Amino acid sequence: MPVINSKKKKQGEDAAVQGTNDSSVVSKVSAAAQGYFHDDFLRHFVGKVARRAPLINRGYYIRWKAVDHCVKRFLCVTDACDRRQILTLGAGFDSLYFRLRSEGAVERVSVFEVDFPDVARRKAALISSNHILKDALPDYSVLAGPVHVNSAQYKLLGVDVRNEREAEDVLIAAGLQWNCPTLILSEVVLTYMETCWSDAVIAWAARIFPQALFVMYEQIRPEDPFGTVMQNHFLKLNSKIHALCQYPDTAAQTERLLQKGWEKCVCLDMNQFYFGFLTEDERLKVEKLEPFDEFEEWHQKCSHYFVLTASKGSLTSQAILTLPTDTPVPLLKLDLEGFPVTVRLIAEAPHVEAVGMASCLLEPGVVLLTGGCGRRGRNTAATLLIKDSTAWRYATVEPKGQKDIRIYHSMTSVPGWGAVILGGRTSPLNPIDAILKVTYLTDQFNSKNILVSMEKMVCKGTAPKPRWRHTSTLLSHEDRNYLFVFGGRTEREPVLGDAHFLCLEDQNWTNIPLEGCIPEPRHSHTACAYRQGLVIFGGLGQGGVPLGDVILLKPNSTGFCWENLHICPALVPRYSHSSHVIGENLVVVGGVWIRADGVPGVAVINMTTRVSVEVSLDTSFVPWPLMLHSFCSELLDSDGAEMVLIGGGGNCFSFGTHLNSQPVILDLSPVLQNMAHLDHPVKTLLET
Repeated sequence: MPVINSKKKKQGEDAAVQGTNDSSVVSKVSAAAQGYFHDDFLRHFVGKVARRAPLINRGYYIRWKAVDHCVKRFLCVTDACDRRQILTLGAGFDSLYFRLRSEGAVERVSVFEVDFPDVARRKAALISSNHILKDALPDYSVLAGPVHVNSAQYKLLGVDVRNEREAEDVLIAAGLQWNCPTLILSEVVLTYMETCWSDAVIAWAARIFPQALFVMYEQIRPEDPFGTVMQNHFLKLNSKIHALCQYPDTAAQTERLLQKGWEKCVCLDMNQFYFGFLTEDERLKVEKLEPFDEFEEWHQKCSHYFVLTASKGSLTSQAILTLPTDTPVPLLKLDLEGFPVTVRLIAEAPHVEAVGMASCLLEPGVVLLTGGCGRRGRNTAATLLIKDSTAWRYATVEPKGQKDIRIYHSMTSVPGWGAVILGGRTSPLNPIDAILKVTYLTDQFNSKNILVSMEKMVCKGTAPKPRWRHTSTLLSHEDRNYLFVFGGRTEREPVLGDAHFLCLEDQNWTNIPLEGCIPEPRHSHTACAYRQGLVIFGGLGQGGVPLGDVILLKPNSTGFCWENLHICPALVPRYSHSSHVIGENLVVVGGVWIRADGVPGVAVINMTTRVSVEVSLDTSFVPWPLMLHSFCSELLDSDGAEMVLIGGGGNCFSFGTHLNSQPVILDLSPVLQNMAHLDHPVKTLLET
C-alpha cells in the first residue's frame, strides 16, 4: 500500500474534503426543492434549505440522474439474486438508502455506507434525532463506532478506506459478503485522494469482489480554461483534486479501471449521458423548470465530469452504460508553418471584463462596446476602445439620449453614421424590444474625443418578437440598406428560425421574398456579410444541440435564397463563437462544442473551395485562462490579419466566475497566407 503523507498535512486535507460534503448536500437539496428530482429525505440532513443558481441545480441534477440510472440498472439486472449489496464510498449525507426504501426498491438489498469517522458520527446523530429517518430504520441501533448505525439492511461505517486491512475488518464485522453481487459507488470521492491511494482502492475493490459493478462520478479535462478554474477552486479549499493529470479524459479513465483489474469499463462525459440516456421529454421537462440562459457554462460543466461503470464476473454481460453511437468528431488540422495561431496581450491594455456585450467598428481603430454584464452588474455606459499609433486607450462614455441596459443583443455597424442596437434582454424573462440608433461625432478640436448618442428608432410594419442571442446583418437590396435579423430565442421559445428585414432608409419592417430550404432554428450563431448576401455558421439548435452547418443567403432576381454549403471536412458543431469574412475565407474563433476534446481555436473555411481547417490557439502568452465564449471580436486592419478579442468568460459551475480581464490580439496572417497557397487542401487534410 502507498505511504500516507505527513500526519498534520493529511488531517488538514481530510478536514477540507469533509467540508465538500456539506456544500454538496445543500446543492442537492436545492435541486430537489426546485423539482429536478424527487427526494424527500435529503432535506433532513441540512439545517436550512437554500436555493442555488439554476446552473448549480442542473449540475447536481445530472449527477443525481447518472448515479440513479446506474443504481436502478444494477437492481434490475440482479433482481433474481437472493441478495444484493450496495457499498457507498465517501457516502457523506447521501440519502440513497432512505429513498430506495420509500420506493420499495430494497428487497434483498443491504446498503453499506463508508466515510470518515467524524462524518459518520455526524450522520448517525442526525438520523437518531429525526423521527422520519428513524422510522425508515425500525430495527436500528446507534453505536460508538466504527459501525455507527446498524440495522438489517443499512449500515453506516466510520473508516478510512485508504487503510485496506482496517476497512476489510470493519466491512466483515458489519456483515458484508464478498461473493454477493455488489454495487460500489464513488461520487467525487477518490479524486480527493492522492493518485496512488485512489488507484489502490480501485484495485482492492476489483480484487476482493468477484461479482461487482463499480460506479464512479468525477472530474476530467484539467488543462483547458474551465479545467484550470476548476482546479484552482479546489486548491483554494485545500482539497486538491488528484489523478486529473494522469487520467485527464474518458479514454484514460477507462484504461485505468481495466489496468486495475476490472474486466469491462464504459466511461461517458455528462454531455454524452445527458443526450444519450435522457429522453427528449425528460430534457424538455428539466429545461422548463427555471429560467435559464447559461448554456455555455452548462455544456462546459458537463464536459468536465464523467460517469463510469466497471464490472466483473456475471455483471460484465449487463449493459449499465453504453457508448454513444455518434463518436466525437476528429479534428483534422493542417500542419503549416506558423501554427498554432498566437494570442498576444496588448501592451498596457485597458481593463474590460464582461460577457454578453455587443461591439462594432465605428471607424478604423475605434471599437464601440455596449451592454454586457461584469463583476459590478449590468453595464449602463458605452465603452470606446481606441487604437492610437502606439497604444490602445479606453474611454467610458455616457451616451446622450436613450439610456440602455441589455445583454446578448446585436449592434450592427452602418457606414456613414454609426450603428443599430437590436434585441437583447435584462433577464431570461425580460427581452427588450426597443431598437436604438447609435450615432457618433469626432470632436473637431480634439480627435481623441468621440461623442456618442443613442436614440430610439420608431419603426413601421410588423416587428419581430423581441429576442436575444440572434444576429443582425447589414444587407443591400435594390439600392436600399436592410438589417437582416435571424434566429435567437425568447422567454418562451428556446430557439427561433424566423427571418426579418428592417429597411434603414424608412425604418420599416419589410417583406422580401426568401426562397430555398429555411435553416434550422438556432441561437448563439454568427452571420457575416458575404458578397451581396451573408453566411451563417453554427449556433445552438433545437433540443440544445450545437450545429455545424454553413449556410449562404444569396441574392436572386426577386429577393434572396438559402443554400447549404457542403464543407470538407465538416467542422465540429459549436456556438457562442465569433466569425468574420476575410476575402474568401470565413474565419471562426472560439465558441463551445461538446463533440470534441479541448476547446475551439480558429476554424477557417474557404468559401470558394469549400475546404475547412481547424487551428489551435497558442495562449501561452496570456497569464490567465482565456475563455472564448460570450465575447466580442473586431478586425483591426483592411486585410483582416489582426483581430481583437474583447470580454468573454462566465460562471464556472460552483467554482466561481471567470472573466477575461483584458482584450487580446490574434495575428491571423499565417493561417490566411497558408490557406491561399495550398495547392491541394483536401489531399493535405486527409493525409494529415
